[in-house]
Amino acid sequence: MITVDDVRAAADRLDGVAHRTPVVTSRTLDGLVGARVFLKAENLQRVGAFKFRGAYNALAGLPDDQRRAGVFAFSSGNHAQAVALSAHLLGVPATILMPEDAPPLKLAATRGYGAEVVRYDRYEVDREELGRTIASERGLTLVPPYDHPAVIAGQGTATLELLDHATAAAGGLDTVVTPVGGGGLLAGATVVAAALAPDAEVVGVEPEVRTVARDAIATGAPVTAPIPRTIADGQQTPAIGRLPLEVFLRAGTRVVGVPDDAIVRTMRWLFERTKLVVEPSGAAGLAAIMDGRIEVAGRRVGVVLSGGNVDAGAFARLVTDATRG
Repeated sequence: MITVDDVRAAADRLDGVAHRTPVVTSRTLDGLVGARVFLKAENLQRVGAFKFRGAYNALAGLPDDQRRAGVFAFSSGNHAQAVALSAHLLGVPATILMPEDAPPLKLAATRGYGAEVVRYDRYEVDREELGRTIASERGLTLVPPYDHPAVIAGQGTATLELLDHATAAAGGLDTVVTPVGGGGLLAGATVVAAALAPDAEVVGVEPEVRTVARDAIATGAPVTAPIPRTIADGQQTPAIGRLPLEVFLRAGTRVVGVPDDAIVRTMRWLFERTKLVVEPSGAAGLAAIMDGRIEVAGRRVGVVLSGGNVDAGAFARLVTDATRG
């Protein structure tokens, strides 16, 4: 199992490479939800998302022969960019499998970092099966987006920094909230909280229309479902990883769902009141709090805003529609 020492080792590896992103607070937000809230702005991380932490930690730990041969990853966007940039920084060739409907911003950034991009239909093709086939045929090392110890340890560094800040400012955290797609970010948060804040509740948030995380925790085994239709493209994974699930079950981590309209309202609120541009998946955790899906009254709450990679036109349309609603 991954331990907090693995997360601390990842933090050492990322020191001076990843950004130590700011923690944002708002008296208005605290008043709205009746809690003291700390927002970890991973939308300001390199590549615009927390994913850089896990990708760099995984690639930096590869032996020289695997680095020379190159790496392969599959992703809807943020992990793709993270692997592409990490590979560029470390001098490693990278090939990325991305869905045909990946956001243009994420696709352009991935190519801009020098990676080769292979496209596929996310609604018709099993990306993991296709990805493993391509990696095997080309002799590349597969770097999964979440089901990998080094990736999870790297993602855990976001919560490690968040808890450090909240401890200095408020004596700690009672609740830690992150979005959950494949489970790497939430697993990393769970590992850190279990070791350093054992009384804190850890909660993951997925789109309401996607129940694979909740179903997996309820049944104790990974559940695969069709790709959900949601604005939160970073959470359109058909299942969560086996390793993250093991972490959740051991620690009692829970997951709640949040509707797309609540996510959009939260994106607008963040833009207007904190001046942060956050993508739909990145806003899911705070949306669940603001929509009353997680009870936080009287608590000290840490929330990871996991990313900010949203096309300007799409962002404008979403927040405008939120106003009309």
